[in-house]
Amino acid sequence: MLTTRFVDGAPNWIDVGTSDIDGAASFYGSLFGWRFRSAGPEAGGYGFFQLDGRTAAGGMQLPPDQGPPSWTVYFRSSDAEATLRACEQAHGRVLMRPMDVMEQGRMAILADQAGVPFGIWQPGRLAGLDVAGEDGSLCWVELYTPDVAAAAAYYRAVLGLETSAVSFPGGTYTCVNPDGQGEDAMFGGLVPLADDPSETEPYWLPYIAVADADATVARAEELGGTVRLPATDIAGVGRVARLADPYGARFAVIRPLPRQE
Repeated sequence: MLTTRFVDGAPNWIDVGTSDIDGAASFYGSLFGWRFRSAGPEAGGYGFFQLDGRTAAGGMQLPPDQGPPSWTVYFRSSDAEATLRACEQAHGRVLMRPMDVMEQGRMAILADQAGVPFGIWQPGRLAGLDVAGEDGSLCWVELYTPDVAAAAAYYRAVLGLETSAVSFPGGTYTCVNPDGQGEDAMFGGLVPLADDPSETEPYWLPYIAVADADATVARAEELGGTVRLPATDIAGVGRVARLADPYGARFAVIRPLPRQE
């Protein structure tokens, strides 16, 4: 699971682009206890979802011509320009070139070989999220992709990610961790797109840890969200559910099993 001890290749930020930031703030506030705080007029409407005063995510309202509401996962890079070059060499695309963000760091938006957008965050004053791996915060990410092997090769070349296969009843799961960090630093997985029959396009999916997956699913429905996968037990992992907010942005929740010491 994730922590805030960010290293190159690890997710260090998430944000949601939505058609209604006030509505999204109300939804996630009621669901996770997040409070939305604007970053000020100079930030162009961007703001921070905070959990007990710690930043758990970012968000902003986007015009309709910038695509449907969605969550973006950002990965730490100590050199955004070098990561951009690696992306191009690995047959990905550059959607937004690296830009400075008010001395907080540098960001870029790239797309992998299957067209899935993701972000790069090169820390300046801001290392990344203030909280991760706790209830109400990011704890895992998954890439739903049409070709797991090709995705593994791409993210190895661009972010230095290592993969390992974990067996479970009925198949294997491809875990990812930053270069040289080992299994303790696993933060996500690569999943065949066919495993999500509700979707036809590949995407990155952020998971938020919760104390009670079933209660969170019920609350999301009450708030106008959509259940894409009901709360389901996964052996050795925990209880998970895939959801979408009232505006269509996809995310997941998980009640992790207690760690074995």
